[in-house]
Amino acid sequence: MLESLESARYETIPNDLEPLWMPFTANRQFKSAPRMLVAAEGMHYTTADSRQILDATSGLWCVNCGHARKEITEAVSAQVGRLEYGPGFQMGHPASFEFAARLAALAPGDLDHVFLTNSGSESADTALKIALAYHNISDNASRTRLIGREKGYHGVGFGGIANNRKYFGSAFPGVDHLPHTHSLEHNAFNKGQPEWGGHLADDLERLVALHDASTIAAVIVEPMAGSAGVILPPKGYLKRLREICDTHGILLIFDEVITGFGRLGDSFAAERFGVLPDIMTLAKGLTNAAVPMGAVLVRKHIYDAFMNGPDNAIELFHGSGHPVACAAGHAALDIYLNEGLFERAAELESYWIDAAFSLKDHAHVIDIRAMGLVGAVELEPIEGKPTARAFDAFLKCYERGVLIRTTGDIIALSPPLIVEKNQIDQIFDTIGGVLKEAA
Repeated sequence: MLESLESARYETIPNDLEPLWMPFTANRQFKSAPRMLVAAEGMHYTTADSRQILDATSGLWCVNCGHARKEITEAVSAQVGRLEYGPGFQMGHPASFEFAARLAALAPGDLDHVFLTNSGSESADTALKIALAYHNISDNASRTRLIGREKGYHGVGFGGIANNRKYFGSAFPGVDHLPHTHSLEHNAFNKGQPEWGGHLADDLERLVALHDASTIAAVIVEPMAGSAGVILPPKGYLKRLREICDTHGILLIFDEVITGFGRLGDSFAAERFGVLPDIMTLAKGLTNAAVPMGAVLVRKHIYDAFMNGPDNAIELFHGSGHPVACAAGHAALDIYLNEGLFERAAELESYWIDAAFSLKDHAHVIDIRAMGLVGAVELEPIEGKPTARAFDAFLKCYERGVLIRTTGDIIALSPPLIVEKNQIDQIFDTIGGVLKEAA
């Protein structure tokens, strides 16, 4: 009876679609020709008209283990039946402590302490708050300035992308930005990390001279800028940022919401690039996106600085750690480790890069970037119609059974780590066919 009622409910909707204000979507365009996904399994989505769509984006950079993993479904179901919620303020539940211990063991260096959140956006805001609070309790209250990077994306909070600031303003008056490292002039069609651009990290010294180090709390960057269009860090760039931050007592924050959990062929980008941040933000692949969750990992000296007050004092007024999300996270970590998915991404990297660069000679392709199992195909914008060329490719690829993602006039790709070589071929053959027809 319940199954028939549930089936009937889905058969009677969607309605006229108007009640839902969709995020990051051209609402009027979408609602005039909806693209509805109703199920998923493995590498594929199923549409409302029963078509199979190959997922070349891991949903939204997040379904790294593939869709509808039985292990995660069962873990979540069991946790809901055992303890669906437990307060995290002055109380605890075993799943959160166990999950934090596993994350700390997986993380590089002494990123030994884990603060759980509800999303990547919340993780970014939390990391910035921790940085400010750390300096405050360390008798460096003048360190209130935050340094980001142009083209940076740190979620939908007030520290997010340019359009967020354009429409909503900035919650932080003391903010400055490093230049981005994207350069078609110097780095187009470079395989792997670009040779040019490492010197751009030295701009942090200019900002230190401008504002004085005593006013700067932290620098936050994505090791690889994902939502800006898969911008890979130039060789030496991240290490130079680390050196400058160390020299001036500035905290370095890596936003690894996208790069965490195997996307670049290592557990984290910090390992791939050999640079240890003071704070790391996580989300997305943390639970394989089955349940929203984020995390902030901090080095031991940061955590210890908060532990010097009275024993009964609350050290940080913030937090989460939902038991159902923890259950999903445990199951996702089991899959990553048991199936060797991080290593699998590394093994497929050269095949992935070669497949991506097969599009190099197509009309309107002005750059290709790829590493691990992430890639970007940058297209020449149509004069007077920015984003139109890539969005047209998005629609046509969807019609042909492949889901891609676009950001500006860049096609961004990040398939689940379970992708097979023939599916990699399908992704780039489909994109290639669409680009050829549009030439």
